[in-house]
Amino acid sequence: MKKGLLMAGIAVMFVACGAKKENQEEAAVAVEATTNNTVAVKAAESQVFWKGYKVTGQHEGTIALTEGNLTFADQVLTGGSFTVDMTSLVATDLDGEMKGKLEGHLKSDDFFGTEAHPTAQLVITQVGVDAAGGYQVTGDLTIKGITQPVSFPMTVADNTAKASLKIDRTLYDIRYGSNNFFENLGDKAINNEFDLEVTLQF
Repeated sequence: MKKGLLMAGIAVMFVACGAKKENQEEAAVAVEATTNNTVAVKAAESQVFWKGYKVTGQHEGTIALTEGNLTFADQVLTGGSFTVDMTSLVATDLDGEMKGKLEGHLKSDDFFGTEAHPTAQLVITQVGVDAAGGYQVTGDLTIKGITQPVSFPMTVADNTAKASLKIDRTLYDIRYGSNNFFENLGDKAINNEFDLEVTLQF
């Protein structure tokens, strides 16, 4: 009788231990399923296009991405950051002397001051899902050592994230040719806002 009770007790203990282990494994799986997943952006395969406007026309070009990452929870974007090399800024709509002149001016202290501030960075601080299934992103953008909030739409599909940003350069103390700070500029005025089209591959 005692032996029977002992064997029954051992059996119950094994069943209980097995159930506990199974529950622990299930809990671990549940935690893993909701754990943030941070993926590195493939800098060499990603692109950053810029476009600036003035009274008499516009200019456009590219800036090289140096590094970046995106964070997801259950395949939903939750955060991320990326850094660009401002010294890599080039104009793609000009050739020869005019191209070199514009690039040099944009890298000078009149604009981005790339010698003192060789990089710019965006850090995502908030992400909302819009009605179309994309994202409305808010982040801190640092240019010339000045950080300002910026909001923009972003889509993510097939390991590609795309974002369109409109940046007010005067918020980063880039005043050259701005009607906000200078009078009687006429057709030499340059728009305060410029556009960035970002494509991140990961």
